[in-house]
Amino acid sequence: MRIYVYGQERDTGADFEDYLDPAKTAVVSIDMHRGHLDESPDCPCPAPRARDIVKPIDAFHTRVRALGVPIIHVRSVLRKSGADDLKGIPAAWRRTFPLYVGAIPNSDAHAIEGSPWTEFVTEVKPEDQIVETKRRLSAFYPTDLDFLLRNMKVETVVLDGGFTDCCVLNTAFDANNHNYRVIVARDLVRGTDDNLEAAALAMVSLHLGLVTDSADLLGEWERRKAGKNAA
Repeated sequence: MRIYVYGQERDTGADFEDYLDPAKTAVVSIDMHRGHLDESPDCPCPAPRARDIVKPIDAFHTRVRALGVPIIHVRSVLRKSGADDLKGIPAAWRRTFPLYVGAIPNSDAHAIEGSPWTEFVTEVKPEDQIVETKRRLSAFYPTDLDFLLRNMKVETVVLDGGFTDCCVLNTAFDANNHNYRVIVARDLVRGTDDNLEAAALAMVSLHLGLVTDSADLLGEWERRKAGKNAA
């Protein structure tokens, strides 16, 4: 299967067969909700580049479901009381990211439970799983994602969503540290800008797992399924 190592195309050959078994894999889709993707000026933490991948992610997930690979949608949800963020030690991005992008007027509303900003923009089907206790940058912290994956007997996670250089990268590090095999679908993630996106994917490719295009991954899974059915 074709992969990207520090941005350069390579072929896995037979070296990563254990990464490519769909029966031991789940797709983890990160923070594809209105709090990042809404076009309103009130959007509390806008990630406009990620709007371009909503339809491609939905199309990918449709084919993933047809192969029997589970999908887990992860979203940030914070208590209305502010006890786990604004009234405690606020997440660092609230102070650091505006140094680059400018003031974010409605950032205090980001991910508040019960608000429209936590509503998924990508399609969620009844058979999908949802993890919604993400408080910081990793889909593993402080959520039950690891517990869920282990109960589903998952060994490989495929990541899509945003930000590539923030929540996707943090999740990839945590997945690797929890001893999961990691794949990032490079065409289904978006970062702060091209440079940081490329840097994050390069780090994943060198230290954490495989970086590939979703079509190549689907093709590999579909070939395996066809071969198994033929046998």
